[in-house]
Amino acid sequence: MDLAIFGFFIGVISLVLGFTLEGGEVGALIQLTAALIVFGGTIGATIFSFPFQDLKQLPKLLRVGLFRTIPEPQETIELIVSLANEARREGLLYLENRLAEIDDPFLRKGVQLVVDGTDPELVKSILEAEIYAIEERHQVGKSIFEAAGGYAPTMGIIGTVMGLVHVLSSIDTPEKLGPAIAMAFIATLYGVSSANLFWLPIASKLSNLSKKELVLRQLMLEGIVSLQAGYNPILIRERLTAFLRPEMRESGEERYSEE
Repeated sequence: MDLAIFGFFIGVISLVLGFTLEGGEVGALIQLTAALIVFGGTIGATIFSFPFQDLKQLPKLLRVGLFRTIPEPQETIELIVSLANEARREGLLYLENRLAEIDDPFLRKGVQLVVDGTDPELVKSILEAEIYAIEERHQVGKSIFEAAGGYAPTMGIIGTVMGLVHVLSSIDTPEKLGPAIAMAFIATLYGVSSANLFWLPIASKLSNLSKKELVLRQLMLEGIVSLQAGYNPILIRERLTAFLRPEMRESGEERYSEE
């Protein structure tokens, strides 16, 4: 289960709870003008920074950042080893019968290239180019949220300065200065909290997902190259196990020894 939304709500609730425990009122944190300046300014600056072709991916990037998880590689290793066993018994062309069972498009494409008899160097080159393209797309998505996380605190400061200008223009009513100044600083709160609870965490989540996916793709690449070269399935398993975290390697070794 992914804990992204859970973590977001923990952060927000902690801030609000900490404020109220000190005697503050939740209503004091709600300021529509500050929200308009901070969130409107942040979104506007971000839109100005990126082409529409990149920005139209935002709904998908949000879904990925909030809900997506990368599957652990053990199942992929088992699938590749299974394909290697069948290729060893029946020949590479037999793998065409298994293509419909392969859900991952990258792995399916690699196996299809092998079945089609594509030159091994060309197979590796095509898949490496695809990995590079995936990495570039991920970098663009991450940079959008990083940019928003950079703009948000600055927009908060701008909102606070604008609020203080308004306060100082009404300095002839001292009894209103305290509440008005407090309201002005709400913009800074919105800017800093949105950057550190939403924009930057999503950028970090996308970055971590990208790293895990690229490792998985590299594992698939090595598996496909080994499969095409006709390596022993046991050696393929050992080679791909190098991509696993140490604790996963140990649990995998125990499972294989039991078998």
